[in-house]
Amino acid sequence: MVATGKPGSAEESSIIIITIIIIVFCASDGGGQVALYVFTEAGELSSFSKMSVFGPVVKIHPVVLASICDSYERRNEGASRVIGTLLGTIDKHSIEVTNCFSVPHNESEDEVAVDMEFAKNMYELHKRVSPTEVIIGWYATGFDITEHSVLIHEYYSREASNPIHLTVDSALQSGKMNIRAYVSAQMGVPGKTVGVMFTPLSVKYVYYDTERIGVDLLQRTRVTPSRTKGLTSDLSQVAGSAARVQDMLTTVLAYIEDVLSGKVTADNSVGRFLMDLVNKVPTISAEDFENMLNSNINDLLMVTYLSNLTQAQIALNEKLVLL
Repeated sequence: MVATGKPGSAEESSIIIITIIIIVFCASDGGGQVALYVFTEAGELSSFSKMSVFGPVVKIHPVVLASICDSYERRNEGASRVIGTLLGTIDKHSIEVTNCFSVPHNESEDEVAVDMEFAKNMYELHKRVSPTEVIIGWYATGFDITEHSVLIHEYYSREASNPIHLTVDSALQSGKMNIRAYVSAQMGVPGKTVGVMFTPLSVKYVYYDTERIGVDLLQRTRVTPSRTKGLTSDLSQVAGSAARVQDMLTTVLAYIEDVLSGKVTADNSVGRFLMDLVNKVPTISAEDFENMLNSNINDLLMVTYLSNLTQAQIALNEKLVLL
């Protein structure tokens, strides 16, 4: 690979333009398999082998996907995809992606230019807000890995140890939003041309309790004609949570009855989960539980009343000041 750009070293220039000569990479074809491909200087594509891969689990939060889709919708005219930096935490068995930001770049058939200075400044600003989040890789919208991906990945390899590459099919080319994660490894003969192999990782979706509220709200917009939905009141949220718990209990009771009648084979793991659930229920009489629930509801109603009263008082004060 040959790098060209403005005068100066790669560290001194905020934008580096890199020309592709030969690239080797690995792309997923589904089912936990990967196929090895080689891009030659003539632009030919050859397939060599398939293999199964293993690695850490990539856990993605909803806010990351929302930010990626938003940056894709706001992309510059004529841009085919957007890229950005992934932030999060790393432990022994998983990589958790909790935040991201887009990075300006330009691509042509032979060159790719990335604003590295912008990426560094944005990361410095993010560290002031969330010092525990570090650079763990980068993302790109699109269905496949391109030859430019190797060059961009090379930059992020200097910013993070073994960074991941996340692809998000925001254009729904396959009929759905495919989300894949990869790690890279060098391959080739020592002293000869060295390529890069991308191997896929398992992807899981996780969320904080606060994020679950936003996800549930987005889910409810699917059934409304206007695609809009307002936030529910506290009492409505309590009623919805109680209804979900009741549905879960109904499902559990139906499963237990099917096991006892012999319709369903007993699952030991499910039995252990149910035993843990029963042991976590405090030993309390129905009357005491009802009194405790009514007391908590009264407290909630009192807080709601006081907040509404405060809002009305503030609104009245603003009108009096304008007189």
